[in-house]
Formats: sequence, structure tokens, C-alpha cells
Amino acid sequence: MFKPSYNIDFDNNKLSGKTSWKSPSNIALIKYWGKKDLQTPMNPSLSLTLNDCHTITDVSYNLNSNGFKYEFFFENKLKPDFNKKLDIFFSRILDYFPFLNKVFLKINSTNTFPHSSGIASSASAFSSLALCLVDIEKSITVSNDFHNKASFISRLGSGSASRSIFGPAAMWGKTNLIANSNDYYSIPFKLSNFFKEYHDTILIIDESSKSVSSSLGHDLVKNHQFKSNRINQVNLNLKKLIKSIDENDKNEFSKIIENEALTLHAMMLTSNPSFILFKPNTINIINKVWDFRKSNDTSLCFTLDAGANVHLLYHKNDYKSVQDFIKNELLSYCFNGKYINDKVGAGPEKINLK
Repeated sequence: MFKPSYNIDFDNNKLSGKTSWKSPSNIALIKYWGKKDLQTPMNPSLSLTLNDCHTITDVSYNLNSNGFKYEFFFENKLKPDFNKKLDIFFSRILDYFPFLNKVFLKINSTNTFPHSSGIASSASAFSSLALCLVDIEKSITVSNDFHNKASFISRLGSGSASRSIFGPAAMWGKTNLIANSNDYYSIPFKLSNFFKEYHDTILIIDESSKSVSSSLGHDLVKNHQFKSNRINQVNLNLKKLIKSIDENDKNEFSKIIENEALTLHAMMLTSNPSFILFKPNTINIINKVWDFRKSNDTSLCFTLDAGANVHLLYHKNDYKSVQDFIKNELLSYCFNGKYINDKVGAGPEKINLK
């Protein structure tokens, strides 16, 4: 675990520059739902790293005699509405980056996917910002464990962001099944070549903001009547999922991740107060996927995040048949026929600035 640093001196001449990182979103197979303390998970989670759905964050920094200040721009437009979340984030990380107390940051983020599209924009946004901050630290002082620290810092903005630091898959949360797993930062998960060739098509069912935020949903798990059962279930599912990945067992893989997705929403339905994030067309698509799988030897399966939109996961060999299935039978359930095609990716990249 990383320790706060309070008394590190920097050469002020180095406190000026710019860095840029591209970081992807991710889709959890084993779901993270519920927190123990400051952004640490109630249970371990395992995710696939996406390739095309990512955030690019540029950070310029300059010496500032008035202490730490920042401005945040989204797609080159000043967005003070984001400052509430960013203020919380920076209050959590200042002790880990003493140089921040001497600089003014100009932050600009751009997404390759639309907001409220069923893709975790907080994961790609906070991970790309964290990578920029660790990169700045590296340029002015000795910095070890670059990616681990970036994951640790990402977690303090968004728990799932910690997983976006690694591709093609990442594990977050302590489990006896995976060496070096911990609650404070994610680690890379070895994915078989078969599952590295999986695609993720996101069907956009609802573009509106969620009626209940993920933060509130996580809080409701603390006193949930099924909390203990859920922890037992997730550890069993994780063990089965790892085995299915090792053995390239697409059928067992599908069964487990669909069970995880439905359990996530069952936890919401049985919270106190309870809430529902899926829509009627979410259920319609799930039933269509099940029908399609009964009559086809396919890798196609679904998962859900904390929202209404459906992620279809499938091997590249099934790409044509699944795309035809989407166009012929599923588009009518999508908002304005919208969907996004993506696939498993390798993880973040630094953007070379000219």
C-alpha cells in the first residue's frame, strides 16, 4: 500500500509541463457492489478492459504561488459542474502528491463514447487523470510502481477506475485465489488467448441519468439482508470463472457472468429502500439472447452494469452472426437504434505530445 508523503522538496523549475494519457473503460464480469471503507470493495471483482471506449486526458501544470488550484474542461469547454467530484478526489490524493500544493492544473478530458451510454465514464476518466498525475510525479522525482500507484490513485476517484489501468483484464479486491490481490489497487489478470478475442457490443436502451447513483447503491449494501450470502456467492463465482477462462469454457463463462449481472440487480431490488435500474427493454433483450443461444452454438452472453443498458459479450468467430442478430432482432429495443461495438483491449497508453 502507498504511504502519504509530506516533506518532499521539488525543484520549482521542473513544475511546468504537460502530459496526456488515454485510458479505457472496463466491464466487470464479477461485480463490485458495496464498500467497506474509503473506496475499498466488499468483494473482489474481475473485469475485461475495453479497447475503443476510452478517455483522453491532457494535464498542463505550472508553478502557482497560491497553492493548489485547478480548472477542468470537458471537450475543451470549462465544466465547473464536475468540480464537486474532483474536489473530493483531490482532497483524498493531495497527501500522496506533495507537488500538487505548488501547482495550477489545467485538465481537459475527451471521451470517444457518449455520456450516459452504459459505459463507465468515471472509470476511464479517473484512470486517465491518475496516470497523468503519476506521470508528472515521475518527471520531477523518483517514482516506483508506476501502474500500481496509478491504480491506487484511480480508486480514490472511482473504485472501478482502478481496474482500467491494466489490460486485457484486471482483478481488484483481496482473494485467496489470486496472488498479490488486494483491496487498494488492481493487478493484471492473465486472460487466455480465446477470451482476449472477445467483443463487447453495448446496446443503448436508456440515455438518461440513473435514478439512483452507484455511490448510494454501494452504501445500501452495508446493511443489506443478503450481504453475507452475496459475499459467499461472489467468491464461488470467481473461482468458477477463473476455471472457465483457464479451460476456454465459453458455456460456463456465459452462465457465471449472466448470474453475476442478474445478482447485481437483485441486490438493488432487495435493498432498503429498493430501486430498479433496468428497463422493460433490458428484460426483452435478455430473453432474446437466451432464445438465440438455445438455437445456436454461440459464445454470445450478456452482462449489465448498474444501469439499463446491455453489454453483449462474444468471441470474434461469432461476430457476423451476432451483428446480424442485433440488426434483425435487437435494434427495436435500443434507444433510437443506438449501439456501440467494442472489444477487449490492451490497456492505457501515453499520448506523445509534439
